[in-house]
Amino acid sequence: MIYCPLRVFFKQTITLLFLLFSSIPVFSETVVIAALGDSLTQGLGLSSENGFVLQLETWLQGNGEDVRLLNAGVSGDTTAGGLSRVAWTLTPEVDALIVNLGGNDLLRGIDPATSRANLDGILQIASEHAVPVLLVGFIAPGNYGPEYKVAFDAIYHDLSHKYGTLFYKNFFTSLIEDDKVIIPNSKFMQGDGIHPNASGVARVVNNIGPIVRKLITQSRE
Repeated sequence: MIYCPLRVFFKQTITLLFLLFSSIPVFSETVVIAALGDSLTQGLGLSSENGFVLQLETWLQGNGEDVRLLNAGVSGDTTAGGLSRVAWTLTPEVDALIVNLGGNDLLRGIDPATSRANLDGILQIASEHAVPVLLVGFIAPGNYGPEYKVAFDAIYHDLSHKYGTLFYKNFFTSLIEDDKVIIPNSKFMQGDGIHPNASGVARVVNNIGPIVRKLITQSRE
């Protein structure tokens, strides 16, 4: 048999290329994220393109992510409502979940223990479905008293640690310009003082977007 260096070279090259490309992950499917929340997620008072879900989806796609967001926000919903909906929200197509609930619990002065139990239930169901979660928190005002505030503020950090979720401490973080107060700047809010306007949503999206990208990465692992 005649030794052919050229043939050996091509054979080795093809082998190396096969090993190289077989080790590179191929992401061919669009990641689907369900955003479970209340009116902040649903986009109350805004056109659909200016709401949180579509603005976030647009931001993610603009940053190179192949992603689709499902708007599972219901205006007026509490953590109890979210718990009642999460199981059927997590359809087989859903790869990851954003949980953005608790604002209406605060507005109604619901016992923090109840809110904690409901959110715990939501995260437990998400865990059973094996989907990664980004938990979005809220900071209680002081008008319910210091004990209420301490109990409520601890919920999100504790549950994020318990279930190993990604964590965004306060939905309104990027709208607060004074560290000494927790009230969002009015220029970023609609007239009701509760819901962000389009520019306010854009600020929230710019701030939370990089964490959602981590959620996308987790969903592909």
